[in-house]
Amino acid sequence: LTAGLGVGKENGFPARVQARADSVGCAALIINAGLAGETTAGGLRRVDWILRRPVDVFVLELGGNDGLRGVPLAETERNLQGIIDRVRKKSPAARLVIAGVRLPPNLGPDYTEGFKAIFGRLAAANGAALIPSLLEGVAGDRALMRRDGIHPNVAGHRRVAATVWKELAPQLCGEPVGSAGAA
Repeated sequence: LTAGLGVGKENGFPARVQARADSVGCAALIINAGLAGETTAGGLRRVDWILRRPVDVFVLELGGNDGLRGVPLAETERNLQGIIDRVRKKSPAARLVIAGVRLPPNLGPDYTEGFKAIFGRLAAANGAALIPSLLEGVAGDRALMRRDGIHPNVAGHRRVAATVWKELAPQLCGEPVGSAGAA
């Protein structure tokens, strides 16, 4: 989702969050480290590369591809915690934001609900802010999704950016949530 599959990075939600930060004079630099098709195992392998730069706020949006592939829940959670641990080690003062991802119901309610619970559990255990559902108001709306029904279109990324901005604005620029506006 972060990589902007099918819409390009320039239309993906991280670019729109950057544009919103710029528009309100917030001196934030948003780095889009998304990679289409990445799993939590891949993210864990790559996170040290991402952390070569100083990080003030780290947004962890990963796991959807694990869920679509039926990766065991414990493995997904272990990998996400491993990423968090590396962020904490490299940038101990960094604030964490965990973006939850919801799955379609095809793997059954136990897997789907177990997957959903991972993100809240990790946020609570690590003192991280939580975006409960990155695709809130987007998933299931054909006008906001690409034909695959999994990835947002350009309009969907605008909505996702607004959701993300609500959480990031106070952390990046001290802007109150109520003035977040459309990203």
